[in-house]
Amino acid sequence: MPLRFFNTLSRSLEEFTPIRGAHAGIYACGPTVYRPPHIGNFRTFVFNDVLRRYLQWKGFDVRFVMNLTDVEDKIIAGAAERGVAIGDVTAPVIEAFFADLDTLGIRPADAWPHATAHIPEMIDIIERLIERGHAYVRDGSVYFDISSFPAYGRLARLEAVEMRAGAGLATRSAGIDSDEYEKEDARDFALWKAAKEADRATGACWDTPWGPGRPGWHIECSAMSMKELGETFDIHTGGEDLVFPHHEDEIAQSEGATGKPFARVWLHVTHLKVNGEKMSKSLRNDFTIGQLVERGFRPAEIRFIYLQAHYRKELNFSFDGLEDARVALGRLTGFRRRLEETPVADDAPDAGLEALAARALTAFGEALDDDLNTQNALAVLFPWIREVNNILDGADRVSTGDLDATRRAFDRMDDVLGIVRLALRDTAAVEPDLAAWVEARIEQRRLARARRDFAAADAIRDELLEAGITVEDTAGGTRWHRG
Repeated sequence: MPLRFFNTLSRSLEEFTPIRGAHAGIYACGPTVYRPPHIGNFRTFVFNDVLRRYLQWKGFDVRFVMNLTDVEDKIIAGAAERGVAIGDVTAPVIEAFFADLDTLGIRPADAWPHATAHIPEMIDIIERLIERGHAYVRDGSVYFDISSFPAYGRLARLEAVEMRAGAGLATRSAGIDSDEYEKEDARDFALWKAAKEADRATGACWDTPWGPGRPGWHIECSAMSMKELGETFDIHTGGEDLVFPHHEDEIAQSEGATGKPFARVWLHVTHLKVNGEKMSKSLRNDFTIGQLVERGFRPAEIRFIYLQAHYRKELNFSFDGLEDARVALGRLTGFRRRLEETPVADDAPDAGLEALAARALTAFGEALDDDLNTQNALAVLFPWIREVNNILDGADRVSTGDLDATRRAFDRMDDVLGIVRLALRDTAAVEPDLAAWVEARIEQRRLARARRDFAAADAIRDELLEAGITVEDTAGGTRWHRG
């Protein structure tokens, strides 16, 4: 099966063929760094990571770029309220964002362009738009004339009736200066905003041929993506809330300036709910990764829950789901440890594990070739593990070839999913005091079992599980791990 993605631009599944052979360029809309990103944002960031990992798994040479929006309405308002420069607002948020990426095992981008470092590129694009008749200057601001770009609205599927307010010169006295607006409000949008007092006071002000000011939100991504990946590149990703106006406006200004196609494939991640409710600041359910970790949830559990639903399907992010993820991860990490401890012998009979591993890898790849369906990929992984465990339960030892093939297949799958190594990293980071307590409780459990006090032994096991510790009894003794 060829690798196919659902392209928002065409509303259809398309076979993925990069522009430059085996070289694939991805641009991902990163966070607006006025506050730490929440778990809804991280659904998209984990998707980006799996997308990149899978393309590399398939043999593509991937250049992955994620921007950092460090000048925008909310950032300027927050800086003005505090009486500081915009960098004082954005720097600690960026630091926290990078820490959260590491927490979830998300690999660093190949480039992290900052909007404030690409002002010259933005000015160049705007000048080209003015020259080509796509933009006009009004009172020190520059607006994109959407009537000059007949394809405007094709990404968001805007109907003509929705765009009547934005047709022709009538909008030139009513362009939109806000960075975000409603889908029905398709009007000329700001490429550059004339300086206001708050912009000057917070350092969000640059000189241009049409006067001092600062960029609109949309022009930033056009400048950064084209600088890093070229005027036409393979994949642009983001949350579904960015389809309009942000990505629609990116296409218009980019293609208006270059006369070339912008991004060829657009991938958008659906919103998530939290415990069955829409995530919102007012409901206080817009949790950050740090807040979940403080509540005792492991990073691998958080990452795992994102993989349980297809990225274009609604995901319900719940605390019960995180608990279920802990159990599932316990099965995965326990299986990986079992593979390390399984006895091998060159003269062991063929147990069929090599053939099983090959079939599992094929099915795993087919699931992800179908629009990166991680839900179906997990549905391959767990039944395969059950089959392998059944075979190992009935064998004293297996051949080196069988075991090596199983290990390689398991690790290759985790190269894409990124959950097992993350879970093992979490386990390795257990605090010394906790480790000593766990060992002491396990010894008490051993003594309880020795005197046949199975109720006490079971109570200790439950106590350990409550603390997030999984206990496994093996022929070689009792072992334990987090998750």
